[in-house]
Amino acid sequence: MSYQVLARKWRPRTFAELAGQSHVVRALGNALEQNRLHHAWLFTGTRGVGKTTIARILAKALNCETGITAHPCGECTACRQIDAGRFVDLIELDAASNTGIDNMREVLDNAQYAPTAGRFKVYIIDEVHMLSKAAFNSMLKTLEEPPGHVKFILATTDPQKIPVTVLSRCLQFNLKQMPPELVAKHLEHILSEERIPAEAAALQRIAHAAHGSMRDALSLLDQAIAYGGEQVLDADVQHMLGGLDRSDLLQLLDALADRDGTALLERSARLLQQGVDAASALQEIARLLHQIALFQTVPEALDEALDERAAIEALAARLDSETVQLYYQICLLGRRDLPLAPDETAGFNMVLLRMLAFHPETSTGGPAGGNTARLQPAPGATRTAASALTAARAQTAPTHTMSAAEPSSPVAAPQPQVTEPPPAVATSAPVTAASTGTATGTATSPAASLVSAQDWIDLIAGLKLGGQARMLATECELAAAADTSIRLRLAQAHRHLAEPSYQTRLAEALGRHFGQPIRLEIDLCEQIALSPQRQQSEQRAQRQLAAEQLAQDDRFVQESIEQFGARVIAVHPTHTNQP
Repeated sequence: MSYQVLARKWRPRTFAELAGQSHVVRALGNALEQNRLHHAWLFTGTRGVGKTTIARILAKALNCETGITAHPCGECTACRQIDAGRFVDLIELDAASNTGIDNMREVLDNAQYAPTAGRFKVYIIDEVHMLSKAAFNSMLKTLEEPPGHVKFILATTDPQKIPVTVLSRCLQFNLKQMPPELVAKHLEHILSEERIPAEAAALQRIAHAAHGSMRDALSLLDQAIAYGGEQVLDADVQHMLGGLDRSDLLQLLDALADRDGTALLERSARLLQQGVDAASALQEIARLLHQIALFQTVPEALDEALDERAAIEALAARLDSETVQLYYQICLLGRRDLPLAPDETAGFNMVLLRMLAFHPETSTGGPAGGNTARLQPAPGATRTAASALTAARAQTAPTHTMSAAEPSSPVAAPQPQVTEPPPAVATSAPVTAASTGTATGTATSPAASLVSAQDWIDLIAGLKLGGQARMLATECELAAAADTSIRLRLAQAHRHLAEPSYQTRLAEALGRHFGQPIRLEIDLCEQIALSPQRQQSEQRAQRQLAAEQLAQDDRFVQESIEQFGARVIAVHPTHTNQP
């Protein structure tokens, strides 16, 4: 008897034998048991995930001589002929080879005749998206109202190319890619039945190389069995696939953790000389970084049987989580941009050099006392709430006061004189002269606990304001707080934000925050020193300068500039009004 490949020999013949796709099996099983049969099904998904296999099992379930069932017997004439591909009432059509309207008309003309041997005449149309527009149009009427003895089962890897008029007439099931763990377990079961010894690491390598396709995994397993002489060893599978030795990649990550550029480039050169694909290398590095991040966050989630677990644990102790996330992002972007590189070697090395060049300044506060990535804050980039209040009180006295309690107050007030505040300042708000601090700049409010216990920036961040009311809050600085009253300062340049409706929304949000009604007053003045928006802009600018200086001072950046004529380009992020 001739040899039968594993993908055909181990093709599932019942729903119970099907690996994965439990969501599809459950839906179809319930429909068959309850005899709620649709006239057209559409199975979508990537190659090798079971679309045609499920279609054939469904055809057996519909025509089994024991009756319509979710558990076809597999022994009757109909089941055996469907398994052998000889059932006269099961018509399989490859739409990639029969795309025209003439082929479809022939199918539809035959559909009107009753089945010869089975209960239903079943049409399986594979890669249905390849049909022409005319062919789709010709089948619409039959697909919507087919004869009672006809069932259509469509399969495709590209459902976006199917007209919506066809999609709307089918029950659609999306088959998922199979996780590597499930694929490896299924391969292990097959090899135990075939009595072929195999290493677990080899099966894991094949499962990852299959990219979610069970058929691809079985084809690779066939190849591995032939390559290894009736055994499946990890070293043989690695050599067969031209894959990577993960120990080489772990050495790369070791060099990155040591900040050793020389060792990093030496190991990179040795890796590429072995004929390793750079894109695959970056993919595997990203997978290792994912496992490191997984161990740092949820240690029990990392597979205990993983061969590289000890090395991953060691790297997780040497690299902090921020650095791991940075390296992961650089890997993804580097792999995306690899086709744009001058050549594969340069592209791969630049990704590694980028990890070194953008490695933040080191400190000793990371896990296990190792060097960790920390971007040091620029001097003066942060202020305490006390210093913010002091700076606010030291400003020039306000020139005009508007209160949320007086919505009729005009917004477009006459231009005030900064040198002489109007009498309304002293009488219109329950804030004493001492509380405003205009005389000394150091006095505190009798009810300072209302606001001074937290920074004004943190306060408005928790108010969940939107639109113009939020812009008003971020452009104001705190002047004083007394009892149930808060006074803010707003620059004349932003007086358009002091609409009574915006003030009312802000006052209501403050009231909800403190659990009591708040009287809000806004004083217009020529300029202010410490609004949340201004402070945030200053902090961003200082952080940008600090980051640029770090990049300029990095010895690897300097070497790149000297050897390759590189230059550092400052990229300024787009600012928003969010505090």
